[in-house]
Amino acid sequence: TCAEPVNESVHHCLQQAQNLGLDRLDAQLLLLHCLGKPDSDRAWLMAHDDVLPAPEATQKFQSLTQRRADGEPLAYLTGRKEFFGLDLQVDARVLVPRPDTETLVDWAIEIAAQKQLSPAQGALAPWRIVDLGTGSGAIALALKHALPTAQMWATDFSQAALEVATANASRLNLPIQFAQGAWLQALAPESRAEGYDLIVSNPPYIAEGDTHLPALVHEPRCALVSGADGLDDIRHIVAQAPACLKPGGWLLLEHGHDQATAVAQLLQNQGFASVQQKKDLAGVARVTGGQIPQT
Repeated sequence: TCAEPVNESVHHCLQQAQNLGLDRLDAQLLLLHCLGKPDSDRAWLMAHDDVLPAPEATQKFQSLTQRRADGEPLAYLTGRKEFFGLDLQVDARVLVPRPDTETLVDWAIEIAAQKQLSPAQGALAPWRIVDLGTGSGAIALALKHALPTAQMWATDFSQAALEVATANASRLNLPIQFAQGAWLQALAPESRAEGYDLIVSNPPYIAEGDTHLPALVHEPRCALVSGADGLDDIRHIVAQAPACLKPGGWLLLEHGHDQATAVAQLLQNQGFASVQQKKDLAGVARVTGGQIPQT
C-alpha cells in the first residue's frame, strides 16, 4: 500500500530545500508560489514557520525544489519574472529577462527623453522604436510602459517566443506591433522605409563552445549562441540598421562582458557616430550604441 504523504512544516520544507543546495531566497519564493502567496509574503513564512502546508502544496514544492537544484531557472518554475517593474509571464520558450538588460532600457529612455526636450518646429511626431529578438517582450514592454506615446515594434525569429510576448503585451495592456522573422527583415518594407528613431536589441551573443553554456541548458539555445565569436547576429543587425534608421537615429546593442570593443568597431565601420558604452550594475560595459549622423 502507498504511504500517506507526510505533512511538513514551513520550517521543515525550507530546511529540506537548503539541504538540496538551494539558495534561501529561491526556496522561500518557491514555497510562496506553491502556497499561492505573493513574493512579498516572505515575512509570513518566518512568522508562521510551524504551519503545515496542505500535502499537495508540499509535494509540489518538493518537485520544484528538485528541478531548481538540477539548474532549472526559478522563473520557469514559477512562470513569472519581474523586469523594469513589470510582471512578465515566462517559460522555456524564451530567455529569462536579466537585470543587466535594464541598462539597455535605461539608456533608451534617456535618449528618448533628450529628444523630447530638444527644440523642434511644432509638435514632435511619435517616436518609432523597434526591439529586435524580443523574446518575452521584456524590453519592448518596458519601453512602451515608460514611453506610452511611442510607436513600438518587436520582432523575433521564433513564433513560440512571439506567443509569449504577445500574451504579456495583452495582459499588461501595452500595444505593440509584433512581427516574425529575421531581425529588421521581419518588418514591413513600408515601415522600414519610413525609418525608426531607435532600434534596440539583446541578441544572442555567446560564442559556440563557451564554458557558460552548460549552465544555460534549460534556456533556448537559439536565443543564446551566435557563431564562433558570438557576434554573428550583432553583425547582421549592424549591417541592416543604417538603412532603417532616421538621420540622428540610434542603435543600442546589449552584448557580452568582453565584447564592447569589438561591437564599437563594428558600429564605427558601418558609419555610426557618437559610439559609446553604458555599464551594468557590476560596472561592466554591457551595452554599446551609435547614432546615424544628422544630414
